[in-house]
Amino acid sequence: MNLTIKNASITIGAKTILEYINFEIKNSEHIAIVGRNGAGKTTLLKAIIDNSMFQSGLGEEEFNIIKYGKFSIGYLSQMSFDNESNTLLEEILKSFKEIMSIEKRIKEYVDRMQTDTSDKCIKEYTELLDYYEAIGGYTYQKEYEIMLKKFGFIESDKEKKISSFSGGQKTKIAFIKLLLSHPDLLILDEPTNHLDIEAIEWLEEYLRKYKKAIIIVSHDRMFIDHVATIIYDIEYGRTTRYVGNYAHYEEEKRKNYEKALYDYEYQQKEIKRLREIYERFRFKPSKASLAMSRLHQLEKMDILEKPNKIDTKVFKTNLSKIIPSSTNVVSLKELTIGYKDPLANLSLDILKGMKIGVIGENGIGKSTLLKTINEIIKPLQGKVSYGYNVSVGYFDQSLGFEIENGTILEEFKAYVPELTEEEHRRALGSFLFKGNDVNKKLDVLSGGEKVRLQLCKILFNKPNFLILDEPTNHLDIVGKEHLEEILKEYKGTIIFVSHDRYFIKKIATQLLVFEKEGVSYFPYGYEEYIKKRKEEIVVKEKGIKKEKKKEDKEDQKKIKKVEKEITKIENEIKELTQELGKEANYTDYEKANSINKEIENLGKQLNALNDLWEKLVDSINS
Repeated sequence: MNLTIKNASITIGAKTILEYINFEIKNSEHIAIVGRNGAGKTTLLKAIIDNSMFQSGLGEEEFNIIKYGKFSIGYLSQMSFDNESNTLLEEILKSFKEIMSIEKRIKEYVDRMQTDTSDKCIKEYTELLDYYEAIGGYTYQKEYEIMLKKFGFIESDKEKKISSFSGGQKTKIAFIKLLLSHPDLLILDEPTNHLDIEAIEWLEEYLRKYKKAIIIVSHDRMFIDHVATIIYDIEYGRTTRYVGNYAHYEEEKRKNYEKALYDYEYQQKEIKRLREIYERFRFKPSKASLAMSRLHQLEKMDILEKPNKIDTKVFKTNLSKIIPSSTNVVSLKELTIGYKDPLANLSLDILKGMKIGVIGENGIGKSTLLKTINEIIKPLQGKVSYGYNVSVGYFDQSLGFEIENGTILEEFKAYVPELTEEEHRRALGSFLFKGNDVNKKLDVLSGGEKVRLQLCKILFNKPNFLILDEPTNHLDIVGKEHLEEILKEYKGTIIFVSHDRYFIKKIATQLLVFEKEGVSYFPYGYEEYIKKRKEEIVVKEKGIKKEKKKEDKEDQKKIKKVEKEITKIENEIKELTQELGKEANYTDYEKANSINKEIENLGKQLNALNDLWEKLVDSINS
């Protein structure tokens, strides 16, 4: 497949979203589109699906859209459920209509071959089996079973109706269906949102091995780094293509800007020099030709435009003057958290300066822990005890507001009413809400705007203990990087939940890991945790291999013993068959019947031994 878009733009209503688009995807390229919030990334995805959104751009080349070959496009928002009374399994199996149809035909051929043993029938059956294998007939069940498990579904969920699942679970089901449809062009908009780290790591590996084309919009830097080989950057309404992963793109973008700025400044100096020579000598007869030659140089010069600065505009806050807390910030004593049923049990002293990252799969109690520490919900058992002079800033991932149908300014005034109007506006301005922006209604704010407003409120009073539940959700990459810098320099204490591995790696100095078996505390950061986890896996695998070798030796001994038994019984059957062939025996009905029964019993023993032999051999070879 190949899709090329030349010199395109996108205008919605009276607003131009993108003014100069050059975009190409060919064969099995894995592309990530990056840019600031509001840059037009999702709009570009929609236009790639619906090409009628494209118009002629500002470039000099001719606007054109070129497609080679027919190709299917898969996009999450296009996935829907025709009938929510279907079970989860029924909905998943819709992705395998062709395989299910072939399975039905295979069964029909098996029945047919009971009476039709012709070469034609056997050939058709064999060809059908080959095709079944080629389209994944022997692996599709394993594929969807793994996906269901990785996305947090359990065995009993398969028989539940789609209507019984939450909105988030329905999105995951639609996502699974999309992946299982294996489109030629897979388009994913923020695919890691609301996935836990284990699911993200699995999805990364799945997409990395995906043999067809992918376009991803994501703010997850590590995810992009591991999946994408081409980066399209959107900035100032234009697209720029970079070959390589995200780390390479960042470096190349910086170098390109520095070179463009250097070339522009050098040319400006040269223009100034040539003009000065021309002005100085143009009225002197002896130097007139020199002056005119410099003028001609100027006229022939391709004037470079000053490059736009890389858009690094971010919110600002100063947390350098926080009032310190006591050494023991909060103590969790034999704490059991949950609502009706216990989710986790733990004891932990959170000390001043700790920056604890809380990780683990979804629905296991991470956010509940933060709510319990912040005394929003009561513990089922145990106690939360705060130290002296602890001031809390709590970021809730639900992004709820205190005022219904209010504006940004009204929300902030309600949070810190003691300020003047000017102080309110100044504080909001530092978080990029300038001028009339402060009068925007809360219900029309984007996810990124809601995050900035909540951070503005929380950080304004300079708390010395931050409790953050998924603070990077909805922030673009530049915003995440800036928040990382703020929190790295922060002298207070932090406990935070995040699925953004890059953010966790940058901030966490300790980890709380939630697993089904319980909660574990690690007195080190994410990189060391991953390193030790890999080492444990290697040790475990070595142990398994060692145990396997031991088991294989035992199985080999068993195989030899079974082979002796098989040989012995085969010889006994052979001898009895010879006995049965003697006239004195086969003419004696009772004698012949006795020998036949003995042969039959030995045959059953032989079959059982052969089955055991096959299992032992398979065990060694697996």
